[in-house]
Amino acid sequence: MKTRREGSLEAPTRYPLDWQSETFYEQESLFKELERVYDLCHGCRRCVSLCHAFPTLFDLVDESSTMEIDGVDKQDYWKVVDQCYLCDLCYQTKCPYIPPHEWGIDFPHLMLRAKATRFREGRTTTSEKILSSTDAVGKLAGIPIIVNAVNAANRMNPVRKVLDSVLGVHPQAGLPEYHSRTLRKRVEDQNPDRIQDPVHAGQTTGRVALFATCYANYNDPGLGADLISVLEHNGIQVTLVPEEQCCGMPKLELGDLESVARAKEANMPGLVRMIDEGWDIMAPVPSCILMFRQELPLMFPDDEDVGKVANAIYDPFEYLILRHRHGKLKTDFRNPLGKVAYHVACHQRVQKIGMKTRECLELVPGTEVMTIERCSGHDGTYGVKSKYYEKARKIAQPVVNRVRQFEADHHGSDCPMAGRFIEHVLDDGSSTTHPVSLLKQAYGI
Repeated sequence: MKTRREGSLEAPTRYPLDWQSETFYEQESLFKELERVYDLCHGCRRCVSLCHAFPTLFDLVDESSTMEIDGVDKQDYWKVVDQCYLCDLCYQTKCPYIPPHEWGIDFPHLMLRAKATRFREGRTTTSEKILSSTDAVGKLAGIPIIVNAVNAANRMNPVRKVLDSVLGVHPQAGLPEYHSRTLRKRVEDQNPDRIQDPVHAGQTTGRVALFATCYANYNDPGLGADLISVLEHNGIQVTLVPEEQCCGMPKLELGDLESVARAKEANMPGLVRMIDEGWDIMAPVPSCILMFRQELPLMFPDDEDVGKVANAIYDPFEYLILRHRHGKLKTDFRNPLGKVAYHVACHQRVQKIGMKTRECLELVPGTEVMTIERCSGHDGTYGVKSKYYEKARKIAQPVVNRVRQFEADHHGSDCPMAGRFIEHVLDDGSSTTHPVSLLKQAYGI
């Protein structure tokens, strides 16, 4: 392992995930590394406020007979793993001991290794596998003949009790609706060649191939439609990436790395073809962008196609601000937005692209943006599971308090699922509005 010399200013290094080696899944080796890292984290405690994984660890230590990691039952190590949803914030924003420091801590990828080991050993529940199959569930629930029944059933108490007993979904958790007229179907009904002469601006081509994502395709097609409207208003040609499957993030969070690999193999040909034809890639959900930008390159460091996609995929507001700096973003805003409480999604923060969403919204006259850089508590399926629901609400409470204190006219997050969870915990009759939809509202289009 690399070490950092005393006083070195070397940049942080993320090592590839050695997931295809057998030693990666050896429980003895895993537990040795868990013990080492848990001990170092216990001595530091800088990440205590990020999520529930670290309070769980520190409580285990403090309540042990020795008040050190050697007093903790090794089977209780899994309790920490269970609380990690791979937001990556500890690595990217808090931990002082990441590589090339000689201690070389990569807490999220250690948790991923533990999840992958448990999955390979067959200790992942069927309900967890179903909840992580977002593409398959979306296709099934979105069938026209059953979609209304599914949405209605999700609002019925008897059905919610069944979901709790069968899938472990909390009866009070907010669940997304499903749509039979998906984003892909809506775009197919449009003319993809409305804009004939897209204009380059810096590294952007002015031609965007949209990776719809499971959520925007099945659960919130209006978000994708709003994004397309904003892009086209700015003279950007938009089409959809062909042959799309789930990016693999839900399976990554489960530890099902073989399914991640299969999703990668399914998505790469279409993505690379679009890039080779001169299209930039974009996705409306930060987790999907992070998957292509960071996690797949770390899992497949020698795959040239993976590297090509990682360098060509953009966050929507990152893209718009890049074009703004070359004078290619329209600022013909018609409607002020007032006070906007903007939650910065964790999976966007760790991409280190800066506050591009805030920067863009602040271009709208009569708009005040208050940023909230704390976890929303939703975190994939964490916030809907019965065993974590109350903890998720507790994690979300500081975000909700900030929204209330600001007396916002609008509140929303780059992550549509985080925005929905904030709305759910807020429970004051207000609705979350994605920043893309706010921008469309400001344009008056």
